[in-house]
Amino acid sequence: MSALLAFAHGIDRVTTLVGRGVSWLVLVVVLVSAGNAVIRKVFDISSNAWLELQWYLFGAIFMLAAAWTLQRNEHIRVDIVSGMLSKRTRDWIDLVGHLVILLPFTIIMVWLLGPYVLHSFEINEYSPNAGGLIIWPAKALLLAGFVLLLFQGVSELIKRAAVLFAGYPDETPAGSSHGEAAELSTLAPEEPQGGTPEPTGRAVAREAGEPRR
Repeated sequence: MSALLAFAHGIDRVTTLVGRGVSWLVLVVVLVSAGNAVIRKVFDISSNAWLELQWYLFGAIFMLAAAWTLQRNEHIRVDIVSGMLSKRTRDWIDLVGHLVILLPFTIIMVWLLGPYVLHSFEINEYSPNAGGLIIWPAKALLLAGFVLLLFQGVSELIKRAAVLFAGYPDETPAGSSHGEAAELSTLAPEEPQGGTPEPTGRAVAREAGEPRR
């Protein structure tokens, strides 16, 4: 199991490296979009190449960061349901979900996208729009995204199996929504054992040293 966990952590490092690099494309796509809008409005000039570049950058962000989102546990969950389940039950749901749904789906997508991207590369496919960009790199982003997601799914499966069957500590990040819920629970006042919470004013007076009346 230690060797498998080392393999999983290696995948996590690659996923994190790619995800953090891709996150900078958000700034690039904002600048490109703003530049296109300004040039079109001010100079009445439009370019299909620059418009398609926006789409390619958005696709790169969405596809290449999907594995990092999974690794950071930031994908949408139905928290109102999962919050009522025990930790072990949620671990089993993750294990079965990765094994039965995520991994088969990513394997099928990689298998289908391989010939799709290869054919586009062989014919040097270009956009049908006038002045458009070459297309096969954009299609290759689809394949790269699903390859990364496939390997990250394997990593998550190994880590969840280690928690369930080998007693390893759970190192999965809480995710933003789970973290916010945990933070709210820690901020909530605790009820003293055997009674209701003391009124706030009286508690403050006691702490300040005033005699109780």
